[in-house]
Amino acid sequence: MYETNDKKPPALTIKNATFITSAAKAEQFIKPNKPMIAVCGKSNVGKSSFINMLAGRKKLAKTSSEPGRTRLVNYFDFGEFILADLPGYGFAKVSKAEKAKWAQTLDKFFAQKENISHVFMLVDARHDPTEDDVQMMQFLHYHTLPFTVTLTKADKLSRMKLKEHIKAIAADLYLGVENLLATSAETNYGKNDVLAKIKSVIEVAEEPEYIDENEDEEV
Repeated sequence: MYETNDKKPPALTIKNATFITSAAKAEQFIKPNKPMIAVCGKSNVGKSSFINMLAGRKKLAKTSSEPGRTRLVNYFDFGEFILADLPGYGFAKVSKAEKAKWAQTLDKFFAQKENISHVFMLVDARHDPTEDDVQMMQFLHYHTLPFTVTLTKADKLSRMKLKEHIKAIAADLYLGVENLLATSAETNYGKNDVLAKIKSVIEVAEEPEYIDENEDEEV
């Protein structure tokens, strides 16, 4: 199967992830005192299962067979970082007004990009990226938000099919294969790769800001 570092010890240990709060509007968004990782993706891509995989818990984030259940920004404390679960996009069976409301929530959340250390954009490994996926990636590029495209449900494909789909999805999104992480919440496949990425994000966020002492000197 696609190479991962699953056989190595995890780069980051999640001991006791807990739910913090939900936010329905910008005024309720939290200002984190540590790095914040956002998770976004289309409805039914498996965001809740992905979060539960990282936490090592089955019911931290509520899963549902009904797409579009996540309609708020849900915050979780993962110890060394905060995780923000964002409303799913692209669900066809809701009104235009409801879609607009979700889109507005996402816009306002990402507008506060100084609070966001990284974004995991989830895409179903079994399918081509949707138009909504492409638009989301373009949105992240436009706002210069650091992100990683993370494929879910990798266990649903054979090794050869997964490899083929990774190449195809990377090409569709104009990314290199090395820029995608394949995962499975069912088997924990790829979990260590995600934790390693989060660890590197935390390390960068915690680096002291360099200040040039000569910057203000008169010439």
